[in-house]
Amino acid sequence: MGPRSDAQRVTVIGAGVIGLSTAVELARDGHEVTVVADVDTMDTVSAVSAALWFPYRAERSPAVVELLRSSFARFAALSEVSDSGVEMRAGTVVERSATPDRSWTAFVPDAVEADPRLLPPGASSGVRATLPFIVIPAYLPWLRARASALGVVFERRSVQHLAELAGRADTVVIAGGIRGGELLGGDPDVVPVRGQVVRLANPGLTDWVTDTDEPDRLTYVFPRRDDIVVGGTSIDGSWDRAIDVDTERAILERAAALVPAIAGQPVLGRAVGLRPARPTIRLERVTGHELPVIAAYGHGGAGVTLSWGTAERVLALLRDDAT
Repeated sequence: MGPRSDAQRVTVIGAGVIGLSTAVELARDGHEVTVVADVDTMDTVSAVSAALWFPYRAERSPAVVELLRSSFARFAALSEVSDSGVEMRAGTVVERSATPDRSWTAFVPDAVEADPRLLPPGASSGVRATLPFIVIPAYLPWLRARASALGVVFERRSVQHLAELAGRADTVVIAGGIRGGELLGGDPDVVPVRGQVVRLANPGLTDWVTDTDEPDRLTYVFPRRDDIVVGGTSIDGSWDRAIDVDTERAILERAAALVPAIAGQPVLGRAVGLRPARPTIRLERVTGHELPVIAAYGHGGAGVTLSWGTAERVLALLRDDAT
């Protein structure tokens, strides 16, 4: 879409999946978008994501249900784009709660009860479903290239104060993840949730499995095209980005019990990421600053999952501001 008479100059702060998705959505609508970040996209927490469309560590609310619905539809459409890195993959959600939350299945046409004989010990139930599976090493570069093709400008620098953007932007979108509240005077509700993963060679697996109802035994096995992402941890309040060898050993033991075929596979890489958790996602207009601001952060472990719905909501807020 070309320039429009009411186009705004929008600066998006943050080059992770929320920032990039928002930039693409706004640029498609004809706005002049600049993405500012002090780290490269592949150095953000988004790059550590596994990543499966699933609402892990996200708030449960009608608003988030709508974000889930929108994002599922967008990712399902992207699975038809050959180079996007998005695929529709079958797998199993293991449940250990007596009353599991299955609200997410409302958007999944083939979600069915899992065969209890195929579930791990201690599981109460499970769901088999085909979900959008986002191969991050392919998807994030594709998304950034899509933004560039739409005219989005990227600047690698740090913004210390919103006043720095006065005269250069009509609206600022803050999509800074764990640092999202810094430019707004701080946000004590944002808490890091430490996640550690290890990448293994893939012996030919395609089905994913996630077993995340017990935070201290969180386990998932996500086979990608050339490797398998195995996790994980969910440690609230930890800023530790160092690889912990004992944690990795425990992750691999749990994962091999869940999927025996991965036992003994060579380790290809490891990573730690800090999920930006918040009791509620901050997705709203923020007043009292030098420029109009839209906050878009606090997605917990569901940043990729909620990314397109978030981008659509940011665009709706921008349009509301213009009316």
